[in-house]
Amino acid sequence: MDNELQLCLEQLCARLGYSFRDPALLTQAVRHSSYIHEHPEQEGESYERLEFLGDAVLELVITELLYRRFPEASEGQLSKARAGVVNENRLATVARSLDLGPCILLGRGEQMQGGREKSSILADVVEALAAAIYLDGGLDEARRVLNALLAEAAENALLRAPKKDYKTRLQEEVQDQLHITPGYELIHTEGPDHAKIFTVALLIDGRRVATGSGRSKKDAEQDSARRGLEAWRLMEWG
Repeated sequence: MDNELQLCLEQLCARLGYSFRDPALLTQAVRHSSYIHEHPEQEGESYERLEFLGDAVLELVITELLYRRFPEASEGQLSKARAGVVNENRLATVARSLDLGPCILLGRGEQMQGGREKSSILADVVEALAAAIYLDGGLDEARRVLNALLAEAAENALLRAPKKDYKTRLQEEVQDQLHITPGYELIHTEGPDHAKIFTVALLIDGRRVATGSGRSKKDAEQDSARRGLEAWRLMEWG
């Protein structure tokens, strides 16, 4: 390993906050297949196998992070948030924040094609590094490093994930307790065709629980479900 690469990797470790006990794992994590093809005399694999493992490590760590930090989030919200973190663009952004590009071992042809700035390669190397840390220091160390790199992005992704609408939330609660599905009944419309106002009643087990209004039946149903959620939680059923 030349002095320039050695210095680059030492600086990368400092930015990661992790020191490898087995430096060969770190070197493998930054070694592209194009470099292997051009240097058959050198020992060592490309990062591809590490990348395969690192994908699973990243998914586990981010899933656990979201699950623990957001106990009220639904499975759908958690899945969408995880997808917003464990993807090529996000991981490439992490790689650039670590100034990872100069540390990647590439063949001359890949270098000429701008390989150090390709999002696909940068993301792959982040996954490979996740696996290298996991193999070198265990899951706790991988979790610590990856949380430091991705926790803020994970939280922001969850905040951007679609929330359950009022009808869905109400239906889940009613079905869980009564094993029936709420119904909606159009009870009134007013106004000219271009500006109609719809009024809808929410029915649970034959009872009119709430009414809501909107410029469409869909909006009116959501409004009645919003009002109905509060009323539902105060009612006794028997």
